[in-house]
Amino acid sequence: MQKLEVFGANKLKGQIKISGSKNSSLPILAASLLSKKKIVLKNLPKVKDIQTMISLLQSLGSKIKQSNNTVQINNSKQTKKVAPYNLVKTMRAGILVLGPLLAKFGYAKVSLPGGCAIGSRPIDIHLKAFSELGVKYKISQGYVQAQAPNGLKGNKIHFSKISVGATENLIIAACLAKGTTLLTNCAIEPEIKDLTNFLKKMGCKIKWISKRTIKIVGVNNLRNVNHSVMFDRIEAGTYLIAAAITEGNLKIKNVDPRIIKTEINTLKKVGAKIKLYKNEIHINGKKKIKSLNLKTAPYPGFPTDLQAQIMVLLCKANKKSLIREEIFENRFMHVAELNRMGAKISTTGNKAIIDGPVDFMAAETMATDLRASVSLILAALNAKGKTTINRIYHLDRGYEDIEKKLKKVGAKIKRIN
Repeated sequence: MQKLEVFGANKLKGQIKISGSKNSSLPILAASLLSKKKIVLKNLPKVKDIQTMISLLQSLGSKIKQSNNTVQINNSKQTKKVAPYNLVKTMRAGILVLGPLLAKFGYAKVSLPGGCAIGSRPIDIHLKAFSELGVKYKISQGYVQAQAPNGLKGNKIHFSKISVGATENLIIAACLAKGTTLLTNCAIEPEIKDLTNFLKKMGCKIKWISKRTIKIVGVNNLRNVNHSVMFDRIEAGTYLIAAAITEGNLKIKNVDPRIIKTEINTLKKVGAKIKLYKNEIHINGKKKIKSLNLKTAPYPGFPTDLQAQIMVLLCKANKKSLIREEIFENRFMHVAELNRMGAKISTTGNKAIIDGPVDFMAAETMATDLRASVSLILAALNAKGKTTINRIYHLDRGYEDIEKKLKKVGAKIKRIN
C-alpha cells in the first residue's frame, strides 16, 4: 500500500496552480445524465472520486471520452437505471445519480453511499424531498429503490436542514419535472452555483429568487453544452494554510478570491500577510501565529473541509484556540494522529481545544479520511525529520498531484509504493 514520506521544516516558496473542483465536478457529472445531447466538461481534476463517478456513468450506459482534464459525454444510448454498490460504496456523491435517473426514467435503484467515515450523513433529507415530487421509495438490501410512475411533479419543498447533497439532487431532478418547483432553505455553496450555471447552459430554467430559495420550471428539451468547472476552493485553502504554517511565500493561481473571503479573512486574523489579485492570491506566512475561536458552518461560513487543516495551523498559535465542528459528527479523527506528532488537542463532543504553541515532531502516522490525511502532511511540513503517512489512498480521492505541487515549491516529499 502506498505511503508518503515527508522531510519537514522547509519554507515553501513559489506558485501553485489550483485544479478544478472535485465537489463541483461530481454533481455536474451526475447531472449530465439528464441529457441525450453532447456535453463537454473542462477543468475536471484528476482525482479518484472523479474516475469513480465516470465509471458509474459508464456502467449506466454513458459513452465518455477523456483527455487530460476534459471529458466528452454522450448519453444518447444511456438506458440503465441501477447504480451498483461496488461503484457507490467509496463515494458519497454516488447518490446524486438518483435525481437525474428518476427525472429521466421515473425509476432508479441506487446503492446507499459510502465515502469517508465521518458521521452518518443521512440521505433521508433527499428521500423526503423526492417523495414531495411524487416519488415512492423503499430501502432494501442496501439499495434505495425509487419510482415515480406518473413522472416527477413540481412542488414547494422546504429542506428541514441545509444539505448540499440534497439541494443538488433536487435541483437536478426538478429540471425535468412537470410544472414549477420551489426549493427553500437551500445550500448556497459556490459548487451549487456552478451546477446551476451548467444546467442553465443546458437549457434548464432555474432562478435564484432569494438567498436560499430557488425556482425551477421543468423543461422537455435540452441542448449541447460546453462548461469549464470552477476552481477547488478546498485545495486553494489547503495550500494557503501550507504557506502560513511553513512561514512560506506562495502565489496561489487559478482562483477567484471573492469566493473564499471567509478563509482569507481567517488567515489574516491569525497573522498571515495576504494580497489579492483577480485570479491569484499571494500569501506570506509569519512566525507569530495568533490563536482563534472558530466554528464550521455552511457557506459562506468556514468550511468543514478545512477544519483539520486550520487545526494544524492553530497548534502553532501563541495560546489556546477553540474549534466547534457544526457540520459533521465524528470529524476529529485526525486529532489522535496530530497528538502523536506533539500537538496538545483535547476534544469533547463537537469541540476541540488546541493548546499552542507546540513544535511538531516527525512520526509514523496513518490517514483516516481525505481531509485528515492532508492535515498530517501540513504537520509533517512543519516537523523536523521524516514523517511517514500511511493509507494515503484517501488523499488521492480529492487532491490532484499533491506531492508534485508541493515538491515544486520546495517541500521534501515522496511517494513510496
